[in-house]
Amino acid sequence: MQVRPFDIGQIRQDFPILGRKVYDKYPLVYLDNAATTQKPRVVVESMADEYYNVNANVHRGVHFLSQQATDLHERARETVRRFIGAGSTREILFTRGTTESVNLVATCFGQAFMREGDEVIVSQVEHHSNIVPWQLLRERQGIRIRVIPMTDDGYLCLDSLEKLFNERTRLVSVAHVSNVLGTVNPVAEIVRMAHAHDVPVLVDGAQSAPHMPIDVSAMACDFFAFSGHKLYGPTGIGVLYGKEKWLDRMPPYMGGGEMIKSVSFEHTTFNDLPYKFEAGTPDYVASTGLARAIDYINALGMEQIEAHERDLTRYALEQMSLVPGMHIYGPRDAARHDAVVSFQVGRIHHLDMGTLLDRLGIAVRTGHHCAEPLMHRLGIEGTCRASFALYNTRAEVDTLVQGIGRVRGMLE
Repeated sequence: MQVRPFDIGQIRQDFPILGRKVYDKYPLVYLDNAATTQKPRVVVESMADEYYNVNANVHRGVHFLSQQATDLHERARETVRRFIGAGSTREILFTRGTTESVNLVATCFGQAFMREGDEVIVSQVEHHSNIVPWQLLRERQGIRIRVIPMTDDGYLCLDSLEKLFNERTRLVSVAHVSNVLGTVNPVAEIVRMAHAHDVPVLVDGAQSAPHMPIDVSAMACDFFAFSGHKLYGPTGIGVLYGKEKWLDRMPPYMGGGEMIKSVSFEHTTFNDLPYKFEAGTPDYVASTGLARAIDYINALGMEQIEAHERDLTRYALEQMSLVPGMHIYGPRDAARHDAVVSFQVGRIHHLDMGTLLDRLGIAVRTGHHCAEPLMHRLGIEGTCRASFALYNTRAEVDTLVQGIGRVRGMLE
């Protein structure tokens, strides 16, 4: 696909919501992209077109609309396969998002390969969706959870990781990028270390897939999860990549239609991959929306997107550091800090800061960001978080910094 010029003005025209005003006064400055991204016209219009013109349940239908809808759905799976560098569409499972993808692995891998006393390794920077599923498995099966510690500036301690492996280690499950600190974790090195102990690795790619090229074959991870809505696609659709050698040996996640070959009251034969893990009617319209979002990204070029967002992150770190009383959490090295800046200013409560920034038209996220154990490690209750996407600009960073200054002047 030919890459189009990275014209930020033209790009912003593709996202109508960016042109609206907040409280009928201030232009919207949307800096909450780690929570969800805005959607380009092509994504919304493609989904509307499918509902209006191709809507029919996929698979097993002999009529024209069903076959056309099935073709769109399966072409979307192929688009995802190419996007992350997987070897086969048999390894691409559609889910509702990263959370369901991680839960699927915890449930199905846990049932197949983990027994009481076996261990999973996670890190101190994980989102709750990569902690709670393992706690649920601990309650059901008596597994143990081991934690990779982090340094004060947000890097994982790989020396400590090496010491966590033992004969009971069954899986490492780790975030590619911290949704709080923006730290880009060295997942290729983590995979190498784990595989040296014959331990598979699940990578939570919710915060990396929208911002950098992903090649699961080169990464050599065993599982990789990400969400459509953080990738300029619709909500309610996500992806789990899994190597066939693991998926073949894992039991289904749910039972119902689509995931079976034959059913009797005595026995059920399960379907082939990937359908064994996709019970019920899939969100075949959302899969089309996800494919169009990936097409949009590919047309801009992920390398151009990554360079633009790294520049924004570097600029934000520089400009925000000039604010008196500013404390930024996570790495200061922009090469290891991706598209997220979490901060506090003096003794101003993060909720007060976020609420007053909102009154200026600036959308940021406040709170613990579904990462309470990380907050405990930092010794804080929460932060303000500004997070960037391909349509954000340096001018918006300037507006954020000016807004922080105004709030500081009001509250300190």
